Amino acid sequence: MPNYYVFDTITKPVNVQMTNTYQNPGIIAPPENDASKVGRLFSVSGSASALVVLSLTSATISLLLSNPIGSGRTVYLSQINGSIGGSSLLSSLTGTMTMVKGGTLTSPSTLTPTNNNFGNATTSTSTTQSSTGAITGGTIVASFQLGPGTFAQQFSGSIILPPGSSLSAMVTSSSSAIGLTMTSVLNFNRWEV
Repeated sequence: MPNYYVFDTITKPVNVQMTNTYQNPGIIAPPENDASKVGRLFSVSGSASALVVLSLTSATISLLLSNPIGSGRTVYLSQINGSIGGSSLLSSLTGTMTMVKGGTLTSPSTLTPTNNNFGNATTSTSTTQSSTGAITGGTIVASFQLGPGTFAQQFSGSIILPPGSSLSAMVTSSSSAIGLTMTSVLNFNRWEV
């Protein structure tokens, strides 16, 4: 290996070696790009609304993502996003988002995930349910406060659901402003390999 001098001539005070040239570019894209190209990136959404009539009221939306035993696939969480909002007086609106390993939903409804590659007919092997009730059981993974508006929590595959595991998330918006209609929205984006 040659021994290059750090300091060179007066016209080139620092020696530079190009290691990432046009012929060999270093282009990096998130794994979601490849998952979407092959039809393995899915999204699902749920929402709930409530009208404040007499006192403090909440609008809760919960989603449960399950990777069944025997699915043959591993689920990688890409992002959880959503919003809390209302019809007026947004300054009186507060909220929380909680993620739970496992958990159970009360009176759940089944949701159909959308393949984010609209030209691909591949369906998800995992199941998703929604509920307007709180999550029971499980272990809290993360919890944070929300203000009016949107939120997005990126995971880029760092939360992994092997077959036989599940993840729940819940968004709750609360207000005591009479006449306010609140809405809580929650979205899961994930890929399956």
